[in-house]
Amino acid sequence: MASRSAMMDDGYPSSSAAPAFDSQHEWEEHRRATIDDDRDELDLLGEHDNINNHNSHDNDNDVILDEDPLRDDLSQPMSFKRKQKQSVFSQPSRFFSAFTGSRSPRNSHDVPDTSNTRSDDTQSGAKDGGPMDWYVEGPGRRVGYEDLTAIDWIFEYTKERQRLRMLSSGSNSLVGWVRLLLDNSQVWIVLLLTGLAAGLLAAAIDVATDWLADLKFGFCSTVDGGAFHLSKSSCCMGYEDHAQCQGWYPWAKAFGIHSGGGKWFIEYFFYVLLALFFAVSAAILVKEYAIYAKHSGIPEIKTVLGGFVIRRFLGIQTLVTKSLGLVLAVASGMWLGKEGPLVHVACCCANVFIKLFPSINNNEARKREILSAAAASGISVAFGSPIGGVLFSLEQLSYYFPDKTMWQSFVCAMTAAVTLQALDPFRSGKLVLYQVKYSSGWHGFELVPFVLLGITGGIYGGLFIKANMRVAEWKKSNPRWLPGPVTQVAIVAGLTALINYPNTYMRAQTSELVSNLFTECAKIVDDQFGLCKTGAASFGTIALLIFAAVLGFFFAAFTFGLQIPAGIILPSMAIGALSGRALGILMELFQRSAPNFPLFLHQCEPDIPCITPGTYAIIGAAAFLAGVTRMTVSIVVITFELTGALTYVLPIMISVMISKWVGDAFSRRGIYESWIAFQSYPYLDPNNSGEDLSPLIPDVPASQIMTRLDSDLIVLTATGHTIASLTKILETTPYRGYPVISNPRDAVLLGYISRAELSYILLSPQGRAALGRLPPETECFFSHQPLADPLTTLDLRPWMDQTPLTLPGRSPLHLAVSYFQKLGVRYVLFAERGVLQGLLTRKDVWLVVNGAEERVGDMDVGGGLGGGSGIGGGFGNGSGRMGAGRGREEGRGESAGLLGVERRDYFHGQEGTREGRSGSFAGSTSEGSIL
Repeated sequence: MASRSAMMDDGYPSSSAAPAFDSQHEWEEHRRATIDDDRDELDLLGEHDNINNHNSHDNDNDVILDEDPLRDDLSQPMSFKRKQKQSVFSQPSRFFSAFTGSRSPRNSHDVPDTSNTRSDDTQSGAKDGGPMDWYVEGPGRRVGYEDLTAIDWIFEYTKERQRLRMLSSGSNSLVGWVRLLLDNSQVWIVLLLTGLAAGLLAAAIDVATDWLADLKFGFCSTVDGGAFHLSKSSCCMGYEDHAQCQGWYPWAKAFGIHSGGGKWFIEYFFYVLLALFFAVSAAILVKEYAIYAKHSGIPEIKTVLGGFVIRRFLGIQTLVTKSLGLVLAVASGMWLGKEGPLVHVACCCANVFIKLFPSINNNEARKREILSAAAASGISVAFGSPIGGVLFSLEQLSYYFPDKTMWQSFVCAMTAAVTLQALDPFRSGKLVLYQVKYSSGWHGFELVPFVLLGITGGIYGGLFIKANMRVAEWKKSNPRWLPGPVTQVAIVAGLTALINYPNTYMRAQTSELVSNLFTECAKIVDDQFGLCKTGAASFGTIALLIFAAVLGFFFAAFTFGLQIPAGIILPSMAIGALSGRALGILMELFQRSAPNFPLFLHQCEPDIPCITPGTYAIIGAAAFLAGVTRMTVSIVVITFELTGALTYVLPIMISVMISKWVGDAFSRRGIYESWIAFQSYPYLDPNNSGEDLSPLIPDVPASQIMTRLDSDLIVLTATGHTIASLTKILETTPYRGYPVISNPRDAVLLGYISRAELSYILLSPQGRAALGRLPPETECFFSHQPLADPLTTLDLRPWMDQTPLTLPGRSPLHLAVSYFQKLGVRYVLFAERGVLQGLLTRKDVWLVVNGAEERVGDMDVGGGLGGGSGIGGGFGNGSGRMGAGRGREEGRGESAGLLGVERRDYFHGQEGTREGRSGSFAGSTSEGSIL
């Protein structure tokens, strides 16, 4: 069998160096010469066994007997891995092999075919470090994942373990130990570079955003010029009151307009004009250069970390477009934030640096561990909260978060925070503009308004998610009535600027507003909003604050979802801070008007401020953020790191907890999970327990929902195929993989082959070059065929998953869902005593968990239990039955339907009828294109 595998791997010419032959005879002579050379190499290495002689039928029979594991002494432990002799050159060359990274091959089976550049080259490590039999121990070969597909977590981690085993086997020498050390340091190099890049980009975005935002009001100029690039805060540094700054020129002053009405009009005009210009420029950048730079990016990052592949989402072009577009979008004054997009920017930086190290870049599981750490650095620079960033990644983003990932996240977040602190973009020593310090504490009676803020935050979160998703669904269902994405941005930006300017609290940047709302009056330097002036604590101020919060709610609901970089974290905090400050001022008025009220009498001292409205603002911000995102621990830690006040942790925890409870009464999904469901991303939350999913998953056996073999499942048999027949199957069916069985009568499960692997070897230019001039009638098989001639047949076992995850058909559906959640598998096959019964895919489970069967008639993309389409590629997975059952319509893209399946009698790869089985095999099978 080793010689046959050698002929399979080395007999095919390389796609990059395939020689030209004038006839079929010359090609066959070349293949035989290649096989002879391989046998000579085996003999040179001391592999003198009978498997090298297949010149006669008798020798073939001897080989079969020699390979039979039952022929030897049955008292000895049985191993299904072929024993290999130690090469005579292995010990002297250990030092050099450790240095070069390659060992002398004991046989050609140890070295996978390197002519196939897309196949894995690290699969030759056996369990004990010895050579491995591809057909027994190998997880199978894989080609690169297609766009909008899910990765195979089990395969990726298996590949990494084998790579480390091979690397560790040569670590006994000094050079081998150095190689191992360098390999282990690659992750930390990527993390440090990512932290540095995230800090640098965050500082640059802060400086550029402040300058462009202030440009809407005027510009900086000195006597000799040269200060145009400075923002207002930098230009007026040293002035306690910016109104007295001589170097800052408002637009009215620059044009020499001195009348009150003229000044207001010209400044209003430039504010709206520049806001509109910035927003439209950001929309054009996104539309023309990188469409994935739109929105927050957190729903997509969460999906990517869950094992989904979205090409170009983390590319360099997306990084540049997102950074520039974010600067312009935030400077426009729209109700959006940069915190979520900064997470996307940090992950893009990590992806760029990952490409420098092939051992990480070639493993999708390791790549996602680093992306989790990079996401923590994004929150670290967004809030100046490294610990909060780690917890944000753990609580909100990461699908799998082992202990090593937490340590890596901490290092990356710390590096980013230190870099931002060293650059000091605000020239104030603050990591973010709205970092504050409180010197006063809180009183027991204030727990009542704190609880009220928590309730209000939960209500806000529930209403905001419903309003935002209703807007998104309306735009999606009425594409003909709506203008293009750039025009939509222009309309929303223009309305926002027109309404923002007359309102004092909405005119400034959201970060400046939040900073002033958080600050105590005793520590405020420039009271541009008049919150601390004499007589500011009035019902008129409360009304303006509430009015600004209501307007912000509607503007944020329409803005989040436009095709520009936009986050929702800071707008939610601003709305909560406005509401909290209004409640704080109301409590302050109440305490001043009734100082002898029993609640105040024993806790408030005379002539000393008892109520601090700024603390209500920050607690309101935390509660409203918890209501819209449904996060808890990370918000508390982020808020604590923003204030540095340990005394306020308890009221923040109480308000956040109540906000989440109230928000969950509306819907268990936060804003990011709602957008994941809206985009039909196949994300299964691994943190959902069985109790959480009980209302969503019916208490039925998995056999009632899986795609059944005796009804709808298309399978491939072990023999009876040709290259032409398999190619026809690929061209006529859109399915993403096929179970492989022995024959129609027995239906013994042999494995599973993905469409990607089968298409690569049969349809791709590289695969066709490897096949050489094999005619279309060449026989293909998926099982061991001892008498098959490797010159005239094609063995597809190396490309097949021979150990797929299986469950009994009577297993509860809850158990199958747990497999998908915890293991991240793409499909589960059901078998009883080795006989295939059916198939369940990730998309099937996702639709069940999300209650898609009740909303199936209202969805335009995605579809039924059996498939549909979500994101540009058809979810061609199989459809089982639940209750009356649901069919599927085959197709790709958004045109794929839900109901009305056309039944077909398919049973590929076997001639004749299906004896001993009832029912028909219809057109429905394994994974969809996203799986």
